Amino acid sequence: MKNNHSEAKSRTLIELRSISKSFDGEQILCNIDLDIHDKEFVTLLGPSGCGKTTTLRIIGGFETPDEGDVFFDGARINDVPPYRRALNTVFQKYALFPHLNVYDNVAFGLRVQKVKEDEIRERVREMLEMTGLRGFENRKSATLSGGQQQRVAIARALINKPRVLLLDEPLGALDLKLRKDMQNELKRIQSATGITFIYVTHDQEEALSMSDTVVVMADGKIQQIGTPTDIYNEPVNAFVADFIGESNILDGSMLADCKARFAGHTFDCVDGGFAKNEPVDIVIRPEDVDVVSVEKGMLAGTVSGVTFKGDYYEIIVDVGGFKWMIETSDFVAPDAKIGLYIEPDAIHVMKKSEYSGKFGDYSTFSDEMDYLSDPDAEVEEE
Repeated sequence: MKNNHSEAKSRTLIELRSISKSFDGEQILCNIDLDIHDKEFVTLLGPSGCGKTTTLRIIGGFETPDEGDVFFDGARINDVPPYRRALNTVFQKYALFPHLNVYDNVAFGLRVQKVKEDEIRERVREMLEMTGLRGFENRKSATLSGGQQQRVAIARALINKPRVLLLDEPLGALDLKLRKDMQNELKRIQSATGITFIYVTHDQEEALSMSDTVVVMADGKIQQIGTPTDIYNEPVNAFVADFIGESNILDGSMLADCKARFAGHTFDCVDGGFAKNEPVDIVIRPEDVDVVSVEKGMLAGTVSGVTFKGDYYEIIVDVGGFKWMIETSDFVAPDAKIGLYIEPDAIHVMKKSEYSGKFGDYSTFSDEMDYLSDPDAEVEEE
């Protein structure tokens, strides 16, 4: 799968072609194709073990693919070591020098290159200004907060003016509010510098809020590439629909163009191009379901759970044994009988895939909880 997004705004900077990688006989990446454009903020998103960090490390030169090629600005760079690639990396563990102050940490790379001190002073000042660290020059890195250390790591990585900055879950150690602040900071810094950012995370909200392009990965393969809006509104399969935000995913069939059948009823929808009676997966986002009276509903069910989320209520509704999630601004009492109304454009129809049937209803919120609740499940040794 290739990324066609942003072709108009910038040229391709990095190309991955047929990349495969295994560790100890286990395939981590399987035939990956990916284009990354100049000045783009790209996020590799997926669960643990999906191959996103390995992809980043191959781009950085820290790992070599078993098969396939990596191109940078049109030149093959498979055998080019990391220090000779026009990129820098910020890891989750910032690896600052604890005995050096902020100024010397940021200046370190330029001193290795034997840049003149006058130029170092000017470029360090510029980086500290950009990362909000002016006045911290003489502070020892060990005395800084997590957010401040992260800014130092970013300033140190950017001072060499790389074409690309690789970021491997750099906000993972920060608390929620600071993460949100730093997401905004990273977005601002990327926009100000015009440097291509390639960002790895398992946090869906982080990916959607920061990126120009999101690359969703699972099982060593790219599942979907697109803008955050495309990924959220038009998931290509049940994995993407389940992983990106909350989704009600139901078995259905397409009776004809714009006619879908699921949950025992026939609904108007806006999708077409399927074979008559073709089995499909139906995705309906919780915020796209309207709560109405039973007589006005297309479906009816009983409320089995209500959770207050601040600006909305998250309710679980049992409809014929299938637990739907619905988000509504109106309070609904537990055990109430309600109707569900679904507009045609809220029904997203997907072709069946290898992930069909793997994602259930909202009896629980995670596969792990289902597993822990299964008395017959065998516990594997760590």
